[in-house]
Amino acid sequence: MTDMDRRGLLKAGIAVLAGAALAPGVTLIRAFADGGEGTSSSPSASKIRWGMVIDANKCTEKCQECTNACRTENNVPFFGDERWDGHWIRKATLTPEIEGARSRSLPLLCNHCENPPCQHVCPVAATFTRHDGIVMIDKHRCIGCRYCMAACPYKARTYVFKQPDAWSNPDVPKRDKGVVEKCTFCAHRLDQGRLPACVEACNKSGEKAMIFGDLNDPKSEIYKYIRELSPKGIREDMGLKPKVYYSGI
Repeated sequence: MTDMDRRGLLKAGIAVLAGAALAPGVTLIRAFADGGEGTSSSPSASKIRWGMVIDANKCTEKCQECTNACRTENNVPFFGDERWDGHWIRKATLTPEIEGARSRSLPLLCNHCENPPCQHVCPVAATFTRHDGIVMIDKHRCIGCRYCMAACPYKARTYVFKQPDAWSNPDVPKRDKGVVEKCTFCAHRLDQGRLPACVEACNKSGEKAMIFGDLNDPKSEIYKYIRELSPKGIREDMGLKPKVYYSGI
């Protein structure tokens, strides 16, 4: 059975379940049990818990090294057409409402929340959390319903409307059109002992606006940075416990 056939079958199954939920006394159930492959009910209990700090004071609007590196490394679809282009990292310009305050440019990406709403709403458990805290998507399970996209407060997920003609990096699995994808912190590189492509590119560009490392390691640069400078996550009030922090905003 092909991936597309499987997604069609799962969509039909969900429709049946949704119809059943309308009947009195019947509750809609998940097609799969909570927790996909490689999940952990408590990612913070893992020895490693990856996180990122982005310094808005160092990130410049013109620099696109992080977004370009991400796109090349992860085969993110780009056609030069807003209808089809995918974005795992978006550069945004924040303009304060206070008169005279300068604008800030910073990358926006998946925050790899410890309480990810995208994972909770997925009807087929396609979204799961690795033991090191990285939130992933199983492309074989994803049916493209886009509930996760609606649930993500960071708008960090993108839908594959069209496959790219070329697949430059064989280390990253191909995704069929009709599935959702997002930043993975370059999990394949981390498993090889390397930094995410965006962080490596930012360091090479000289900006060094991104710090990446183990949030559980007191000796790591990111642990010391957070302890000393107290950067904040976006919408921490929602209780999602994002693992991407921002300084200077």
